[in-house]
Amino acid sequence: MKKTSRNGFPPGAAGNRLGSEKSPYLLQHAGNPVHWWPWCREAFDLAKRQDKPVFLSIGYATCHWCHVMEKESFEDEEVAAFLNAHFVAVKVDREERPDVDALYMEACQLMTGGGGWPLNVLLTPEKKPFYAATYIPRHAVRGHPGIIPLLTRIVALWQEDRLKIEENGDLVSRHLKEAGRGTDTAGPISDEPLLIALKDYSKDFDAENGGFSGAPKFPMSHNLLLLLRLHERYGDEKALAMVAKTLKKIRAGGIYDQLGFGIHRYAVDAAWQIPHFEKMLYDQALFVIASLEAYQASGDGAFAEMAAETLGYLDTSLRHPDGGFWCGEDADSEGAEGSFYLWDRREILSLLGDAEGERFCRLMGVSGEGNFEGRNILHRPEMAPLSEEERIFLEGCRKRLLAVRSQRVRPFLDDKILTSWNGLAIAAFAKAGAILGENGFTETAQRAAQFVFDRLYDQENSRLLRRWREGEAAIQGFLEDYSFFCWGLVELYMACFDPLYLEKAHELTEEMLVLFGDGKDGFFDTGSDGETILTRGINRHDSALPAGNSVAVLNLLRLAELSADRELREKGVRGISRLFGEMAHVPLAYPFLLLSLDWVLGPTSRVTLTAAGGVAETASLIGRYHAAFLPRSTLFFQDQAQGQGRPGANVTPPSHGAPTAQVCREGTCFPPTNDAEIMLAQLKGVFRHDFSGKK
Repeated sequence: MKKTSRNGFPPGAAGNRLGSEKSPYLLQHAGNPVHWWPWCREAFDLAKRQDKPVFLSIGYATCHWCHVMEKESFEDEEVAAFLNAHFVAVKVDREERPDVDALYMEACQLMTGGGGWPLNVLLTPEKKPFYAATYIPRHAVRGHPGIIPLLTRIVALWQEDRLKIEENGDLVSRHLKEAGRGTDTAGPISDEPLLIALKDYSKDFDAENGGFSGAPKFPMSHNLLLLLRLHERYGDEKALAMVAKTLKKIRAGGIYDQLGFGIHRYAVDAAWQIPHFEKMLYDQALFVIASLEAYQASGDGAFAEMAAETLGYLDTSLRHPDGGFWCGEDADSEGAEGSFYLWDRREILSLLGDAEGERFCRLMGVSGEGNFEGRNILHRPEMAPLSEEERIFLEGCRKRLLAVRSQRVRPFLDDKILTSWNGLAIAAFAKAGAILGENGFTETAQRAAQFVFDRLYDQENSRLLRRWREGEAAIQGFLEDYSFFCWGLVELYMACFDPLYLEKAHELTEEMLVLFGDGKDGFFDTGSDGETILTRGINRHDSALPAGNSVAVLNLLRLAELSADRELREKGVRGISRLFGEMAHVPLAYPFLLLSLDWVLGPTSRVTLTAAGGVAETASLIGRYHAAFLPRSTLFFQDQAQGQGRPGANVTPPSHGAPTAQVCREGTCFPPTNDAEIMLAQLKGVFRHDFSGKK
């Protein structure tokens, strides 16, 4: 890679139009001899005028195989000359344009049965796909043709059998349009999908290593969020055990950075030992949220610790000085995958001394032969709990080795800021602040939210934007930008009770309903004011990220509970009902949407805290509330002095000025109490009373 610094990029090449872009991924390719265009109307107009197909290449800045293909092919003068002569070449950052990526990834899966990045798709000038592949080697390897022979055959078809290409493009486009319309499978709501999901998780669970099925293994933390709710609903201890095993195996594995903390994108093996080394903001946030909820459900402090460690990585390595969070770090440094994270045994012995070095190597799985290309990825090979003395020893070694590692060339930083991923980070920090009682985490979430308010919201057009980098906000926000950010705002409100966050969550949700509503209680991924490429996409399945639709439905239900808004609740319920048959058929395709089904099935609850002297007076009640795992509950604060209250609330004022909590559960409101134990008993449905207040 030809980067001049961690954030530097090669100078623009003649004919290459990426040099003025803001995307780090596009700027990485600005020095290629390929005459790249960004995604724009002008590129497709040129293809029409010159009667050329479009070579569309999609990737992201921290993608290892994207770098490999660039080095092998896009920096190669012969390949570039062929592309420039026969195609209009277009580069897309999938993180900036998830709509483009989702559409053509679906086309790739239709045509090849698989997908991944880099994603290379050949299009007609009308944007219809007729060929797709992921990584294409420079030269033939293992039966796969090299890029020039492959493209030579396609150019011959374009020139000699255009009708066949156009028919293929028309056929794939029709399939994409049909998929874009979606299929409703409405049915009466029951817990059937939850029971099937629990059975499927149990069948797929890797009892030895945690996680599900075999290699490769992705964290997919929203699966763990669902399992925790299944444990809470059915009292299934195995569901909790699956979560605990998975989180602890990940934390002990090579997929987790044992020195600097934070989780890598996925493991290529079943035991979580060998990662694909890039670190993504969204993985960190979702892992933190799952760890925090596991802590609430189990009381095991190890989960609180791993959440705090991961947030520490975000705070030190991915946070912009003004509060927003960058996208992630590359897998590569100095031209090699993972080199920043790898260790030689001799190097460790030299740094720590023979005695301490040998002990560290034993505890952290370091050998002379290594476990990755002759070097070592640090991991905990033994799952037995560490003694306090061992913990102190390892922490001292960690700090010493981290100081040495910090002198290495660090992986490339993708320093763009995305609204959606920041929404997840805000949710993670806010939940941590509330659950762990750490105001610093809450303040970090507040700074990130303010960054989005100030720099990623277009006040003139009342529109959330997608991306900010180097002073420029651009690209109209997608459904996931609205839904993920609103998720963060709801969590932030329940962590600090500033009414601004609740108000903004309501405002943005109303905007979302107008911009993305499909007229059938579901959501398009792109706004009504945005670009439509062949069709307006509707993505309902969760992947490495929850679907925007899934998060939007849960937001509707939670905001309805907080504001006593029946209309919002009905919208959320209909959003579940319309997909019920599909959820029952393949529930593990919808883990996050099943969180909403769990909510609708109830029982749900709402706690209203009331105090004349501000939030601080209710600290003990708040602390006990957040310590419990209450997945279908919301928390609201009513300040008597300032007259702040929830619309539609019917709250009994505090007695004799004492702070109180009033629990409303499934339509029944209990008398206010200042006893945290009574509050929790009411929330869990084990409290019986007469209305004189006696148990």
